[in-house]
Amino acid sequence: MPRIVTLTLNPTVDKSTTADHIIPDHKLRCEAPKFEPGGGGINVSRALRRLGSDSVAVFPVGGPSGQLLRQLLHDEHIEQRPIEVENWTRENFIVVDASTSQQYRFGMPGTPLLPEEQQQVLQTLQELPEQPEFLVISGSLPPGVEPELLARIARAARELGVKVVADTSGPALLALLEAGVYLAKPNVGELSKMQGVEELDSQAVAEAARQLVTEGKCEIVVVSMGPQGACVVSAEGVDYVSAPSVKKRSTVGAGDSMVAGLVHGLSEGRSLRETARLGVACGTAATMNPGTELFRKTDVDRLYQWLLQTMPATVVV
Repeated sequence: MPRIVTLTLNPTVDKSTTADHIIPDHKLRCEAPKFEPGGGGINVSRALRRLGSDSVAVFPVGGPSGQLLRQLLHDEHIEQRPIEVENWTRENFIVVDASTSQQYRFGMPGTPLLPEEQQQVLQTLQELPEQPEFLVISGSLPPGVEPELLARIARAARELGVKVVADTSGPALLALLEAGVYLAKPNVGELSKMQGVEELDSQAVAEAARQLVTEGKCEIVVVSMGPQGACVVSAEGVDYVSAPSVKKRSTVGAGDSMVAGLVHGLSEGRSLRETARLGVACGTAATMNPGTELFRKTDVDRLYQWLLQTMPATVVV
């Protein structure tokens, strides 16, 4: 049994294509579509696989789109624990305008997860053959699911000694933090909302993250700061990791890739400094590829070594 389990309550099939020009009221000729599995935890599982870590993906699935999702994950050799549900799995649509390289992302709403189906999620997690070391709860909540469900899952996992990693937003993130998690990965915008301000500077980001650690809501906070990299806060101190400068082609999956790098590093016993740089390397590498392609392992290795050499120690206690 892999040591990592990912939970995705609002999975999707991502359909992406390219058009020469995107012009209103015209029939647009597109390239053949590409189908990929999507949703926070599912993307984390996919990225972990590329890094060499196995995981089990737990997610609800329904309808023909759900069967396609299962097949796509099977093709990528991802171990799965799908939960059959009544409503069809959602689909997202991404179009790239070849003339400008601009990307248009159409995110469809999730379908409701019925109360009895939510209970099946809890049961599936409880009946895993072996207890994992990490449980990654990632992505948005579908209609009909209250944030308290995530809090229940987090509390139960903590009682068993499982390290919960939270990568979501809004009320769902707040519920997980109140329950207590091992690692949280908010972005600057999410952390700013939690502080009730429009935007935080680097110093304020560190202070807000430190407050979460001091209050016992998590042991590690990794604040993703886009092109600026990440701010990592724990009992060890504050560590700023700048993102390498690369040619960006897409930001889809960058956050999920960062989470995968963090969990992979921690599961291997790497230091927090090394783990933080691996996370930033994965997130940055994901932006180098078009559509929803995530990252290439060779890009991650190169960026990681560069970060280790140029930023060996920046911790401020």
